[in-house]
Amino acid sequence: MSIQKTAPAHDPVLRASPLFKALSELEFNAVSAFLEPRKVIEGEVIFREGAAGEELYILVSGRVGASVSQPDGSQRSMFEIVPGDFFGEMSVIANETRSASLTARENTELLALHAIDFYRIIYEHPMIGVKMLKAIGKVQSSWLDETSRNLSDLLRWGETARRRAVSDDLTGLYNRSFLEESVKDRFARGSFELRCASFLMMDLDRFHEVNQRFGTLAGDQLLIATSDVLRSIVRSEDICARLSGDEFAMFLPDTDPEEAISIAERVRQTLAVRKIPIPNTVISTTGSPGQKPVQDQPSSTGKANQTEVVINISIGAACAPIHADSWEKLYLCADAVLLRAKENGRNRVEIAG
Repeated sequence: MSIQKTAPAHDPVLRASPLFKALSELEFNAVSAFLEPRKVIEGEVIFREGAAGEELYILVSGRVGASVSQPDGSQRSMFEIVPGDFFGEMSVIANETRSASLTARENTELLALHAIDFYRIIYEHPMIGVKMLKAIGKVQSSWLDETSRNLSDLLRWGETARRRAVSDDLTGLYNRSFLEESVKDRFARGSFELRCASFLMMDLDRFHEVNQRFGTLAGDQLLIATSDVLRSIVRSEDICARLSGDEFAMFLPDTDPEEAISIAERVRQTLAVRKIPIPNTVISTTGSPGQKPVQDQPSSTGKANQTEVVINISIGAACAPIHADSWEKLYLCADAVLLRAKENGRNRVEIAG
């Protein structure tokens, strides 16, 4: 790092720097007498992480990059400093070691202000010192605000990623993976020794026929409507999930067979009286839906372009430990009972026996 003899005191970049912007011409001239010009070649380290903080710097030209050490010994790039910015001030003010390494990304010109001279300015010219400290505080505050925003964005991203990892994109219900892991954990902890838990497997009746006649977007509307009903019935301790396609499931802790049948019937009956409006424009002229349209109804805009469809559902229920002593057996048992409900006429609830 080479040293020049005189500082470019009237450089417009310096006068526009946040550190000096509030100073009058006389005040700036007084401070510039303490500034020591430096030239740094590309790739040269200005200071290293952990070193004593003896100087603060103002970047006149060029680019400077900050990096921090990683546990594996590598360097992680953090941010870049552009002409007019100052850096290294917090180590000087707090009398602490450097928190990062600063390296010239290209041939660079700096002005250095030694810690002793910085405090001399504060003591001998308190008005100048106050202005400079305010400038430093303002920049630090903006850094903290930016960091806070970045952390908030990161937290929001993390929450979104977490939700996506455990939930179904279309319905917002839990997905199969979350359901399986949660129930397996309960079996591993022996949660069913004192009171049983129930598991409901559910399947929309003739859903594929509705899809064929009304289209997949209409089918999505039925799935969303079903999830809304399930969400309205599910209790805070229950786990409600979409398994795949038109298959849904509910895990009901502390629920005996009689209570499970009651909840399943509430689901079936609530869906059976719910009418889902489907746009007529997507209805085919061939085939017949498994769930017959109730009647043509005008849309909210008053146009007769919708048909209302009723959702029917078949449900199979099984309880642990009465019918199964593991997650795999509980799932297979409920699935077999669901098949029985389908074979016995659909739109009904069956329980293992």
